[in-house]
Amino acid sequence: MKITLDELQTFAAVVDTGSITAAAQQLDLTVSAASRTLGRLEEKLKTTLLRRTTRRLELTEEGRAFLQDARAIIESVESAEEQMVARREKPSGRLRVDAASPFMLHVIVPLVQGYRERYPEVELELNSNEGVIDLLERRTDVAIRIGRLKDSTLHSRLVGNSRLRILASPNYLEVNGQPRKIEDLGKHALLGFNQPESLNVWPLLGADGEPYHIEPTVWSSSGETLRQLALEGNGIVCLSDFMTTQDREAGRLMQILTRHTQDVRQPIHAVYYRNTAISSRIASFVDYLIEALGSGTPARRAAAWADH
Repeated sequence: MKITLDELQTFAAVVDTGSITAAAQQLDLTVSAASRTLGRLEEKLKTTLLRRTTRRLELTEEGRAFLQDARAIIESVESAEEQMVARREKPSGRLRVDAASPFMLHVIVPLVQGYRERYPEVELELNSNEGVIDLLERRTDVAIRIGRLKDSTLHSRLVGNSRLRILASPNYLEVNGQPRKIEDLGKHALLGFNQPESLNVWPLLGADGEPYHIEPTVWSSSGETLRQLALEGNGIVCLSDFMTTQDREAGRLMQILTRHTQDVRQPIHAVYYRNTAISSRIASFVDYLIEALGSGTPARRAAAWADH
């Protein structure tokens, strides 16, 4: 007998969710139906794709090899279907977008009105999480990730790059003086992140030639909180251009140690699950985001960091 698309989708869903029960919920099947479908696939292939233990499911070597081909087939079929739907219909339905609060506030929010005018049938649900979330668990369609990507189960599209700068408010510098060399930072209040620790590595080189790792005086999990602290004169901060360009243009924050600062840019990606074809909703949002940031619109000025 020939392998069916339903069997491939069930196999991929079990791998992605980690259990037959979760896969059944995702596919709107009963657990017994999902289990039978997976068993039928293994019987047709005459091989074991997944080892079942009391606590988890693990791919066999044969299963790992077959998974790549299965995903390619699923994506090809879904892409063909999506293209046909896109020809007939405008993007519609709910689109769940996740981004860290600074990116949400400074980049996405200014673009919402224009996007809604172009795609009025799309219902936007905007959620902010400071850390990396599980898209399946949070029922998220597309997430904005800042920094190097690690999750190979995700598709990604580069939105832009954003430069890191060392900043302080004029008030703070007037009261505490301006550092002239990197070593001077040890005499100042430094604003940093409590997670991940890598964000406390600033684009400077220490006396030992290694990237400069700060010990914050004030910690936060939110870049927006650190921005507000810097604006209020609480210390020196290292933040990305996408959230501080307007502050620098207005003179609310000033770049310091410019001569010593390396040109370090954070890549910013839109990510979505690899096992689904990119929907017209996701494509419309990501395309609009890239288009707006690359144009001369007011949104572009609000996020003048984009550098493709």
